[in-house]
Amino acid sequence: MSVVKEAGTFQLENGLWCFRYKILIDGKEHTMRKTKDEKGNKLKTQAQAIKARERAIAKARIESKQKKPTLRRTVEQIYEEYCEKGRSDRAYQTIRKQESLWTIHLKERFGKRYIDEISVAEVNDYLAELYYEDGLSFRYVESFLKMFYLIFGQAYSRNYMDGDSYNKLCKNKDTKIHMPKLKVDDDTEIKYFSREETAILDEYFKDTNAETAYLLGMYCGLRINEAFGLKWDHVDLAAGTISIDRQQQYQNSLIKLVPVKTRNGNRTVYLNDKLKVYFQKLAARRAEDAVKYKAVREQKQRFIDDLDGKRIPSIELVNCLPDGTIQTVNSMKYPTREIKSRLGIEFKYHYLRHTYGTRMAEMNTPEHLLCNQMGHGNIHVTQRYYLAITKEGFDILRDNLNRL
Repeated sequence: MSVVKEAGTFQLENGLWCFRYKILIDGKEHTMRKTKDEKGNKLKTQAQAIKARERAIAKARIESKQKKPTLRRTVEQIYEEYCEKGRSDRAYQTIRKQESLWTIHLKERFGKRYIDEISVAEVNDYLAELYYEDGLSFRYVESFLKMFYLIFGQAYSRNYMDGDSYNKLCKNKDTKIHMPKLKVDDDTEIKYFSREETAILDEYFKDTNAETAYLLGMYCGLRINEAFGLKWDHVDLAAGTISIDRQQQYQNSLIKLVPVKTRNGNRTVYLNDKLKVYFQKLAARRAEDAVKYKAVREQKQRFIDDLDGKRIPSIELVNCLPDGTIQTVNSMKYPTREIKSRLGIEFKYHYLRHTYGTRMAEMNTPEHLLCNQMGHGNIHVTQRYYLAITKEGFDILRDNLNRL
């Protein structure tokens, strides 16, 4: 508990005096208002109110200094306790990322330190060091900030850190730990393909093994794990929709279908007319392949763990070769290299998703609809696509200026 000074003595309607001051209790600000001194005497003059207020503040300061967490723990002890009891609901990839950040970076630097010894300035300096001196990307450094919030929150919830310290580190907007100032030349903008590049990519992927995955990224905005985790029983050709509720991941070197990362990732995505026709032809060809490659599929198909614990053959996945060979996120590595070397285009699968979002924003798709189609948990993430500046956007702006 610490005190925030605020001049506050005033006279009541009955002629007596009152005083008030603010304190922080367990990280929350409270305004204290009193009409009597510490002995219970009424305050008849302003001088008495001022003295009573000063004594109340001094007493609160003493109590604040005496209040310590009931238990002291090192950062390593807190992290280990979190791993044991606090992250059973976390996704596999999230756990792997946390383990990487802890093992490679944070353990050596902060592991043996007591949590109540770490200051805001120390954390901010460390983040600045990672970003400015070590050259880590802004987005990657944000992962470290989230880890600090996680560890401090764990410490506070288990009474290893008092409320005032937690408030200062994680809640108070004027003091809490924060990211370094973004470098002028740092690139956090949305990367998308121009209309000319899209035409080239359409032609490159046409009739290749990677065409289906490409179309799902470019014209449905799917993430790469979602595209390769799509099952045929999640494709509704009559309605022209696909249902997204799982993704493909490597876990301990095994290919599995696991839940999407967030609740909002569960969604129904609509196909455009051309893509609907494409899937109809793909489904017809799949039926033919079931007969044509029946024998070879018995050898080449692979069984993987599905979301519900059942094991399914690879031929149930949309992205599967006719002979039953499974396709994975690694299937895009070769096209990525070749597109850069042959076509001179910097290609990443995720840029297809960016392109989809930017184009849909250009066409004035309502924000809440695009947010739903992309599976964003926060509409502010979707709004970035409406702020991205494209050539087509400039053309619209110029046209509007001329009409003005």
